[in-house]
Amino acid sequence: MDTSFLGWPFFDESHRSFAAALEDWANTKLPSVCPEDEVHGAAMDQIARDLVRELGRAGFLSACIPAAHGGRAKDFDVRGLCLAREILGRHAGLADFAFAMQGLGSAAITLFGNAEQQARYLPRVGRGEAIAAFAISEADAGSDVGNMSTKAVLDGDHYVIDGAKTWISNAGLADFYTVFARIGDESGTKTLAAFVVDADTPGLSVSERIDVIAPHPLGSLKFEGCRVPAANMLGKPGEGFKVAMSVLDVFRSTVGAAALGFARRAMDEAMARAAKRVIFGARLADCQLTQAKIADMAVAIDTSALLIYRAAWTKDVRGGRVTREASMAKLHATEQAQVVIDQALQIFGGLGVVSGMTVEKLYREIRALRIYEGASEVQKLVIAGKVMEGPT
Repeated sequence: MDTSFLGWPFFDESHRSFAAALEDWANTKLPSVCPEDEVHGAAMDQIARDLVRELGRAGFLSACIPAAHGGRAKDFDVRGLCLAREILGRHAGLADFAFAMQGLGSAAITLFGNAEQQARYLPRVGRGEAIAAFAISEADAGSDVGNMSTKAVLDGDHYVIDGAKTWISNAGLADFYTVFARIGDESGTKTLAAFVVDADTPGLSVSERIDVIAPHPLGSLKFEGCRVPAANMLGKPGEGFKVAMSVLDVFRSTVGAAALGFARRAMDEAMARAAKRVIFGARLADCQLTQAKIADMAVAIDTSALLIYRAAWTKDVRGGRVTREASMAKLHATEQAQVVIDQALQIFGGLGVVSGMTVEKLYREIRALRIYEGASEVQKLVIAGKVMEGPT
């Protein structure tokens, strides 16, 4: 892999050391934890648990938690998060998934949790001893968060949650969920709140597992009279939308980084194939049409990397909201990774669509990234809105 981008001014020596250590771990340890053959069901769940445990033992989950609890930075080291997702994504989609969910599932606690909440959950997340999950999506409330119907009604010193969530990563594996629910009757986003709900809370169940084209632990949750202590609320009543958007402001850039990792792997695979495949008496790599594809792939990869690490650097160094930058990074990187992988598969020809080939798996892996944490169409609306607001 070309690592020259690590010399860009977005990074300091700690990031280069972190990336080198993770790359070494991915080359030496990851194959024994996450085999190349795809698995499903209980076997996949166990691999996901093992990945979280091993990433924690090796210290790489430090990028997911704040310094006060063993992390790399005061709140988040977004550049570290992006580097980790890029590297792990290039090696194995399930490894990227396991890492990412530790950050996404616990981020609201880092950003809005009180001292007791942070001390209870974050150290275990960083050590890989507790698996986290983020539960916001519903059947009729994905991009339109304001259409959420799950309700939480105050009853003494508890909230009683009723409703359902779907498309929840780590459903059934997680030790706790960051759950969003409506605490008032008013529609829209002003009556939303966020809670930490332990997986063993009575009234919370996994109602189904969802099989998708690239296997990952995914499912639906049901809340039936689920009593959660009022002390488990994150932030203030009515701040649920703020909590959710603040989390996505950090993690949308990292989705782009995972896509970048997939794209880099696809290009590596394509170049290796083109170098040895002979067609009409010449190497495929010597054909101008192949070279044109490689050039387009290289440009797509570098422009994605620039947008991703600009957003991450801006969040880490300048602070504040990076909604515009993060949305640009996610939109461009995920859309261009789809193109890069498609071109790589084309270079492989018929072999590229054989089940189990690396480019075939990447083709399935990338598709979901253009949807989750804000579909590409939503990102365009967000970007346009920020641009029309003018410079800030």
